[in-house]
Amino acid sequence: MADKVVEFNHAAAALVKEAVKGAAYVAACVGPTGQLVEEEGGDLTPADLYAAFKAQVVALAEGGADAFCIETMLSLTEAIQAVKAAKENTSLPVMCTFTFGESPRGFRTMMGVTPERAAKEVAAAGADIVGANCGNGIEKMIEITWQMRAALPNTPILIQANAGLPVLEGDKTVFKETPEQMASRVKELIAAGANIIGGCCGTTPAHIAAVAKVIRAGRP
Repeated sequence: MADKVVEFNHAAAALVKEAVKGAAYVAACVGPTGQLVEEEGGDLTPADLYAAFKAQVVALAEGGADAFCIETMLSLTEAIQAVKAAKENTSLPVMCTFTFGESPRGFRTMMGVTPERAAKEVAAAGADIVGANCGNGIEKMIEITWQMRAALPNTPILIQANAGLPVLEGDKTVFKETPEQMASRVKELIAAGANIIGGCCGTTPAHIAAVAKVIRAGRP
């Protein structure tokens, strides 16, 4: 459905904008293409990625999005092209978050990029907010946040953890971390340097409500 990229993205932003009726900001999700660039063993050039992201972000902006959340990024090259496409073709704020896995060498993206390098390079490309999403529960996100904060002392950090790691029960994938368990680590996440906290896979309205309750209670 590549010929419907503009139509679908414009409609997605417009529908959410209508649904929230001014009660919330609408952050438009921009995910990875699922393709590899030439330097990573694939067929796409950075220019190909830029063109694809440009079509998407312009449609989302015209549909009424208030900001972009470029998320679940594994490739630094791809993330940078998405950030540039958004910053150069719209006037909206840009968030960019990566997905990290834990290895004997520490946290890395699938392409081997550290949290520090990811944060620094997308910020240099123009991202207003950096961070991490998916791949980990809130406990692991605390260390990732510390690393990003050390790399960028003054840049806002967005963290969207899963409700724990996925578990297969029968033929269903479930996330076992309860709203209370997630909320219990929020103060540590804030202490590590997170400025914006949300949820990724497995999180529900109850998880978000529990997180929000902790944040509001801790405000001066």
